[in-house]
Formats: sequence, structure tokens, C-alpha cells
Amino acid sequence: MEENKKVILTGLIFILIVAAGVAAYFLFFRKGGGESRAEALAEQPVQAAQEESLRGPEELGEFAQIELDQSDGIVRDLARELSSHPKLARWLMSGDLVRRFVAAVDNVANGMSPRSQMDFFSSTGEFKTVKRGKDDILDPESFRRYDDIADAFLSLNTGDAVRLYRQLKPLFQKSYQELGYPGQDFDQTLFRAIVELLKVPVIDHEIKLKKDVVTYVFADPSLENMSEAQKHLIRMGSENAHIIQEKLREVALELGFSAERLPRPKDYIPEYEP
Repeated sequence: MEENKKVILTGLIFILIVAAGVAAYFLFFRKGGGESRAEALAEQPVQAAQEESLRGPEELGEFAQIELDQSDGIVRDLARELSSHPKLARWLMSGDLVRRFVAAVDNVANGMSPRSQMDFFSSTGEFKTVKRGKDDILDPESFRRYDDIADAFLSLNTGDAVRLYRQLKPLFQKSYQELGYPGQDFDQTLFRAIVELLKVPVIDHEIKLKKDVVTYVFADPSLENMSEAQKHLIRMGSENAHIIQEKLREVALELGFSAERLPRPKDYIPEYEP
């Protein structure tokens, strides 16, 4: 896990925060092989998302006629009301906010890293490992690098964030069409991104690593085979991951998706054998 992965992870967090309602910065990552349990969990929620469209009437509201190239000022003014956290303020200083958000959400929904959209973010501190006998363990101190990101996410008022998301939905939809999705609803992609991150298990165990050429990977195949987005959430540590997942669950419910369609929290059972 080289240092430049910090940018990817913070990018994942960006998505989560913004997913709460176009607000700030979020992140994440993964890809499973074959018919994995993660894929099985994804099947029902995605189908539900297709059934539960969140789109309102065809009229798009006051932002329908705004050009994406001229939307940054409006987004900044509205998003500043969500939280005074410095992480949010920092993200709002970047440009092309709507396009970055939409592309990042689309990446996470497909299990990919939003790194290219999140190049303006980085975490503090260094990646660390510790030795436990012959094993390399992910040092819990490394999780502290992401505390302020989780705090920024937690600082958002879920109801206000979702109202802002709905208010700016016409701009998100325009940007989504630019990516090559004519006639598709961006709400469903946001839902899939949330589901992708909710599938990450609760990890209360030490996380074993192994050296792979010049970097570290998870020793447990059940973790290493997760998508890039999901693995970045794991690297934030269980406490921060729990904060983000709980907020995402609130967002999904506030958007109108039923609790039955969301992956239930599950504990991590290690499959790694030395």
C-alpha cells in the first residue's frame, strides 16, 4: 500500500460526504472475482434501485437551465450551509464540482477508485505496519489519518444534505448524461455507490498484510478480492468506516430507499491461513 493510495482513500471519503448531499469530499475502491458473496449481496439492492426511482416530476426546477461550466459558484454557496468543517471548505475551493462528484460516484458504483477526480485531497500522517511474530499487521495508528475526514462526514446534517442533493439534481443529471448515460437516472448510480460501501464488513480483528513486490496487500483473500473502493474504506479503520456507513445508510433512507434493500451490517470472519 504505497503512500499515493492515501489520495485514493481520501477520494472515497469525498464521495461519501458528497453523497450525503453534494457537500464535500469522500472516497473509495474494489473488485471481486467470480460469484462472490459481495456480488450476491449487490444483486438485490441494485434491482431495488431500479424499481424505486427517486426522480420527481419532469420539470427540473430552477437549476435546469444553468450551464455546468457556470455552476461552481451556486454549489459552493449552497454547500457551505451544510457544515463549517474545514475539509468541506477545502473541497469547495476546487473547480468543476458537479462533474467531479458525478464521475466519482460513478466510479465507486462500479467498484473503481475515484482517484482522478480527487487529486486535490490527501490525508495526513504515514502508512505504518507493525510486526506480530512473523506477521505484518496494519498499524491501527494509520487509521487516525482519516479521523478528520470521518468527522467531516459526520458533521453533515443528513436531511439538509439530501434536500441539497435533490435541489441540485438537474445539474447532476446533466453531468451524468455527459458521461455517456442518456436516459439513465443518476439516483440509481448514487444508490449503487452507497450499496458498494455498505457491503464492507465490520472488522474488529487485526488486519494481516503481505508484501507484494514493492507494496503491501491484504493477506486475507476475502479482503484483497474486494473492490478498490471497498478496500480504501477498510484502510480507514473500523471506527471511521462505521461512522461513514451509518451516515450513508441514513442518506439512503432519507432519499426514499427502503431499509430492506440495503445490505445489513456483517462481521468480518478471517479466512487467512499463514
